[in-house]
This record gives sequence, C-alpha cells and structure tokens, in this order.
Amino acid sequence: MLKFLSRNILTGLVTILPVVLTLYLVYWLLVSVELVLGGLMRMILPEFLYLPGMGLVAALLLIFVIGVLMHAYVVQRLFAMAEDLLYRMPLIKSIYRAIRDFFNYFSPDAHKEFEQVVAVTFGDSGMQVIGFVTQALPDRMPEGFRADDSVLVYLPLSYMIGGYAVLMPRSAVRPIDMSMEEAMRFTLTAGVASVPAAQKAANRKPQGESPGS
Repeated sequence: MLKFLSRNILTGLVTILPVVLTLYLVYWLLVSVELVLGGLMRMILPEFLYLPGMGLVAALLLIFVIGVLMHAYVVQRLFAMAEDLLYRMPLIKSIYRAIRDFFNYFSPDAHKEFEQVVAVTFGDSGMQVIGFVTQALPDRMPEGFRADDSVLVYLPLSYMIGGYAVLMPRSAVRPIDMSMEEAMRFTLTAGVASVPAAQKAANRKPQGESPGS
C-alpha cells in the first residue's frame, strides 16, 4: 500500500511540477518587468495616467525597437564594440559568453544557419551523436576547409553551453527527420527530453537526400 501511494505521488509530482515551475517562471518574469518599468513610468507619468500593465507594454515596445535597430549597420557596430569590451573583462566574459551562446540557440537567425539535423558516425565503433550542418558549401568555408566531399557540422554538448564545429565527410553524416527545437532540446538534456511518438514514427520512414546535396 505504501509503495502504491509513493509511486503515484511521485508520478503526480513529475507531472505537475514542470507545469507549475513554468507558470511560476513566467509569472515572476512578468511581475519583475512590471515592477521595474512600471516604477519608472510612475516617476514620469502622473499617478492618474498610469494603468496596471503599462510596464509590460513598455517592455514589449522596447524589445521591438531594439530588434528593429539591430538591423542597422551602425547599431550592429556599436553593439559589437560593447560586446568586445565585455569579452575582455576576466570574470564577466565567461558568464556573458555562456549566456550569449545559450540564447543564440533560440535565435531566429541561428535557425537559418543550421541547415540539417544529422547523426554523425565516428569511425567503425558505431558511435553516433546528433549534430547540425552549419555549412555545406565549400566556397563559404575558410581556406583548408574547402573539401568538396565534406560538410561543417556543429556538435552541441549536453548540459553544457558550447560545442564543437567539426569538418566531416558527407559519408559520416546521416540526415534525421527532427526539427531544430526537438533536436536541440533532446541533445541539451542528454536524451531526458524524449522525442514524441509521432516524431519517432516519422524517423522510421526512409531518409531523403544527404545534407547539402
């Protein structure tokens, strides 16, 4: 009886905790933004003009404006100079680089760079890892990396920020029918975030052409 109760309690916790933590994180983020920007707006606007939620609206507008400005060359150069200063600071550079790399995984521009999710085979051992083809055109690679039968593959590290960019023979990679989000989530959690059943069924279908072909 005790084993039955403990097993079902654990199952309930595993089911409900991700939902609760996700909702709490979103709530905490929204409340924090409202407190900071809402407080600033109260200092600028008369009290009777301020409405609850104006801080969140201001945050969305600010993020949108920054996104638009980042398409301008001058703003990109200024941001690159600021980043260069951060990369020169002994302690800050490690923290900032880790956070920057993590959020780059979910950037729309980064999704364009990853052309294909692939399984990479190492030697005759049969060992395979998930990778992302970042470059398949030889003329767009550095000198010495322009082999016609090779592709550049990014191999992310599980539970860590970073990875390796490896030049691989095309024969060593096999396309996988997975989306960028599914493959990245599966890799970063070391397989803890399993692939949905529908996706597993799709993976059993015959694969298409090799990446970059």
